Amino acid sequence: MDRAGKEQLVATLHRTFRESSVVIVTHYIGLTVAELGDLRAKMREAGAGLKVTKNRLAKRALVDTPYEQLDGLFTGPTAIGFATDPVAPAKVVTAFAKTNPKLVVIGGGLGRQVLDGDGVKALASLPSLGELRGQLLGMISTPASRLVGVLQAPGGQLARVLKARADAAADGAASGGEGSEAA
Repeated sequence: MDRAGKEQLVATLHRTFRESSVVIVTHYIGLTVAELGDLRAKMREAGAGLKVTKNRLAKRALVDTPYEQLDGLFTGPTAIGFATDPVAPAKVVTAFAKTNPKLVVIGGGLGRQVLDGDGVKALASLPSLGELRGQLLGMISTPASRLVGVLQAPGGQLARVLKARADAAADGAASGGEGSEAA
């Protein structure tokens, strides 16, 4: 790679580090190209990205980003996971590492917070941003649906009472009307 290509790669990585809510650093010793492709596809499905990086260039790209403190993690064959959703890449990488021991989660960063491998696993156990939104929506809509049910109940009861009275009056008129004609 020529100098201009390296500078462009550093600028791209720097932008990625600035715009991401989370960065996860992994080692991929022994992973095949197909396995890395599978991991990339799973990351993409989750709204995250995965880049195999040159450590020296990644360390240069970390400067003036929230993840500057992660430079010590960039040793050996390194791949980084990143996303704006802080939980999605952690879930994918952790799940992939469970089924494929060649991928090792080294650590990462959540904003300016540095995480070790256990911290990334703890992050993966949290509900994703989409799941949290669904739970919040459920919590908001449940009281509203209960309120609608409570407000509709008296009206429904009143309608049933009026219908019963009308039916009773109609039955009374029908039975009283037949008896008076016969007499």
